[in-house]
Amino acid sequence: MAKDASEEDIRGAYRALAKRYHPDLNPGDTKAENQFKAVQAAYDIVGDANKRAQFDRGEIDASGQERPSRQYYRDFAESNGQDARHYTFRQGGAPEDFEDLGDFFANVFGERTQAGGPFPGPGATVRYQMSVDFLEAVNGAKKRVTMPDGKVLDISIPLGADDGQILRLRGKGKPGVQGGPPGDALITLSVNPHALFRRDGKNVHLDLPITLDEALNGAKVDVPTPGGNVSLTLPRGSNTGQKLRVRGKGVPDRRGDGAGDLFVSLQIMLPDKPDDDLAAFVEKWTRDHPYEVRQTMERTL
Repeated sequence: MAKDASEEDIRGAYRALAKRYHPDLNPGDTKAENQFKAVQAAYDIVGDANKRAQFDRGEIDASGQERPSRQYYRDFAESNGQDARHYTFRQGGAPEDFEDLGDFFANVFGERTQAGGPFPGPGATVRYQMSVDFLEAVNGAKKRVTMPDGKVLDISIPLGADDGQILRLRGKGKPGVQGGPPGDALITLSVNPHALFRRDGKNVHLDLPITLDEALNGAKVDVPTPGGNVSLTLPRGSNTGQKLRVRGKGVPDRRGDGAGDLFVSLQIMLPDKPDDDLAAFVEKWTRDHPYEVRQTMERTL
């Protein structure tokens, strides 16, 4: 394939090589790790249309630095007169004609890497998973944690962080190649469930137990929220399943668009051991004031 290879072909070659030399598939193999970094650095040039065009015009070299002149075509032309940028791919995008990665990049870039080693390029990205408490995710937090590979990282959990959210720590990945910049660390958050709160987007839900007296006569009660307790007024005649909204007491929005709301579902609770007086009173009251509670269910059958 000629030097004007399609983006799809270049992307396919990059993925095949990155998979082959990925550190996770070659644990402890320093050579494979260096090759993986070289793959990433090469793709930074050939995978970017603007940089690739600059390289083709001789404006930058394989490390992305500006060139003092455009003489590299003659400097690195092959002895058989063919353009050193011609390269081929197997089905699926893997390099076909080259025994090692150095030969492949020599043909991609039209030049060999110095002394057969990798040219300056960014280090590899590393990925971690981290569990955070529900309130840490909602309210934000700063944590210093030791990751499974022993690296200690200072991590800022943003306001309103969600389960599965990925945080990028720039420069906290693998060291760069030949003086190149270090890679990044990607932290995938796993938010632990809370004993009281349930999250739905920016809103939070809470089940609140109330007494029979509070339900019948109304009351002011303390209600927990992710940001601390607030006072909530229960209306007279409150019932189980009734929902009250506490505005602005849900999940804060880190973009400043306003916090979500807290929805409080009421649950009337009888005493653990109702006494005979209460049972007798309710029985007499019900005889004198009968009412139906399941008529809605019967109409749907």
